[in-house]
Amino acid sequence: MIVNIAAGISFDVKRIREQFPVLHQQVNGHNLIYFDNAATSQKPRQVIDALVDYYAINNANIHRGIHTLAERATKAFEETREAAKKFINAQSNEEIIFTKGVTEGVNLVAHSFGKAFIKEGDEIIISGLEHHSNIVPWQIVCEEKGALLKVIAITDSGEIDLDSFEKLLSGKTKMVAINHASNSLGTINPVKEIIQKAHQVGAKVLLDGAQAAAHLAIDVQDLDCDFYCISGHKMYGPTGSGFLYGKKELLNKMPPYQAGGEMIKNVSFEKTTYNDLPYKFEAGTPNIADIIALKTAIEFIQEIGKPTMAQHENELLQYATKKISALDKVRLIGTAKEKVSVLSFIVEGIHHFDIGQMLDSYGIAVRTGHHCTEPLMDRFGIEGTVRASFAVYNTKDEVDQLVKGLERTIKIMTK
Repeated sequence: MIVNIAAGISFDVKRIREQFPVLHQQVNGHNLIYFDNAATSQKPRQVIDALVDYYAINNANIHRGIHTLAERATKAFEETREAAKKFINAQSNEEIIFTKGVTEGVNLVAHSFGKAFIKEGDEIIISGLEHHSNIVPWQIVCEEKGALLKVIAITDSGEIDLDSFEKLLSGKTKMVAINHASNSLGTINPVKEIIQKAHQVGAKVLLDGAQAAAHLAIDVQDLDCDFYCISGHKMYGPTGSGFLYGKKELLNKMPPYQAGGEMIKNVSFEKTTYNDLPYKFEAGTPNIADIIALKTAIEFIQEIGKPTMAQHENELLQYATKKISALDKVRLIGTAKEKVSVLSFIVEGIHHFDIGQMLDSYGIAVRTGHHCTEPLMDRFGIEGTVRASFAVYNTKDEVDQLVKGLERTIKIMTK
């Protein structure tokens, strides 16, 4: 049992697991062990119920209707915005823009900020740890604007080289876009220090919080980041849900990302007047049901408490790291001092896809491949890794089963 002393809440993993229907099934004749949480986390029953309740009871379009269902749906939708604001300690609800997730959030900022503020000769900095979703949008901006994309070097342990970062910074730097935590290696980046240094040269900073949202405390005012992107499906919420935080003064200066209903005040054939924040960036009918259910996912995390969850997940990470690194032919990729609960490794002489398939035959779900970080794999001279990522509902017994599965696989495939 783990106790959240600050909140006065205790929980055991068995009770947590009972809230997740998907975990109680067999795969290939074995009890499911789900270690692919960095790709998407499973959903507790209350999140699923929130989705069903919207469609069964409150299904209506929001903001524009005056009938009872529309008013109930609008209220529930906007309650999620308030919950999201508190979740990251934003200053106002106007700074929360609903998106499909981090990918859309980064694209929104790249397109809109890029259109307003990036010009020929400017520079954008990313890191060698980035997901493709935080690489390609900036490449497109640079190609369109004639700007230069620069990349922070990564150390052999999988950490950002701060000396490299400082050398890249200049008066030409307009944007620094990095992840708060790496999806491939689990590395937690020193984002507060990076933000401070970037601001010293007048650059803005976007943080990709896809891997941080379920694990790390996020206070955007304390961090002083300019933008922060979150995906709901990686923090026990529905797919297709997420939000972008942006400082109000910046969002007000940025042009709309998409055009249509909701993002307008008045339309004539001669001129259109755009809506106020946050609706200026929320064109069309949104993903109402999933955004409403995202509030329930936030409440799930807050009820347990992030410190409690992080303590449990870190214990699993340390336990798995010790057990798996001791196996014959295994080499860990990414050994940063500070990590979220992601363990990436390769087995010499065995392709990562083969390991993944063998583990699946034992009912163990892991991720294999480059994890949408091809440049990072190139940095380590490998095609991909096996990635086991842990959530609040995972157990040390499951880690033991993973170790046994790896032992069997290595024995079978290296005869």
